Amino acid sequence: MTDLFAPFTLGKLELSNRLVMAPLTRNRAGAGEAPTELAAQYYGQRATAGLIISEGTQPSAVGQGYPHTPGLHTDAQVAGWTLVADAVHARGGRIVAQLMHSGRISHPAITGLQPVAPSAVTPAGEVYTEQGMKAFEQPRALATEELPGVIGEFVDAARRAVSAGLDGIELHAANGYLLQQFLSDSTNTRTDSYGGSPENRARFVIEVATAVGDAIGPQRVGIRISPAGTFNDIAETETEATYTALLDGLNPLGLLYLHVVEGPETDFHLALRKQWEGTFIFNTGFTGPSDLSTAQEAVDSGSTDLFCIGRGFLANPDLVERLRSGAELNEPDMETFYSGGAKGYTDYPALSA
Repeated sequence: MTDLFAPFTLGKLELSNRLVMAPLTRNRAGAGEAPTELAAQYYGQRATAGLIISEGTQPSAVGQGYPHTPGLHTDAQVAGWTLVADAVHARGGRIVAQLMHSGRISHPAITGLQPVAPSAVTPAGEVYTEQGMKAFEQPRALATEELPGVIGEFVDAARRAVSAGLDGIELHAANGYLLQQFLSDSTNTRTDSYGGSPENRARFVIEVATAVGDAIGPQRVGIRISPAGTFNDIAETETEATYTALLDGLNPLGLLYLHVVEGPETDFHLALRKQWEGTFIFNTGFTGPSDLSTAQEAVDSGSTDLFCIGRGFLANPDLVERLRSGAELNEPDMETFYSGGAKGYTDYPALSA
């Protein structure tokens, strides 16, 4: 049986264990969408995770999808992330910033800008804004000549992450946001070289990963995918061909890891595990259990190297020690997930308290 609590070497990073803290949107950025001392405290409290993947962080103003989410495109935001990196490293932890361009999952009431997407396909549903829930609006389709500029935004954000002292970045190509919008045939109806076939739909994501890897080093770049996921009104009809093409393009880059989000109804992650040549992180997503026994089984079976846990870390700053000792877990307070302030954020008690 593999010891989940033993150190693990991830690229050039030495992790204290195989448990990864999932990216968790908390809507607590301060002025200018910059992380605050409170965010530094929150992440520092959870530094015993083998690796922390930060909340979704927009690489540009138009990439913001929700109020009070942090960015990585201004100097003030870099200063905020420096506080976070220092707090995590002071306690021996490792942290990467998840770069999340929301694409069409946004609203002018949030950014003051029309959302952009691979194609002008409006998502069903509503989005939360400071003025209440609002129906999604039709995004503007990105012109082919604009795409290098969007890639440049990811590169700039990645460089800023490194300058802030973070250990790397994760490209969010999952959960219906911009990069998955290029992968999906329901949101990508383009007729140029970025649409029309699995290989073409994978092209933009591969180009982003290549450019970011060239800028900061591929061993500082992870990527998250959610094959066949339906979150944020996404749908895929050529999942196997699309993600095979994607991994064919990503494998030669030598990235830090592949992070796969999947529910219990499918085992497609096993095929991806066989195809992927590097470190694999498995996340059961929104529907599957993410407890110690699930993590142990996944690692022991060889289906993953590292296991990602979300709500457990949200409510338990010392989750690793609680799992190691079999201690009772704090229950998360759903009413404070996105409410702002310290309550339900930094006030969950540790065992030592």
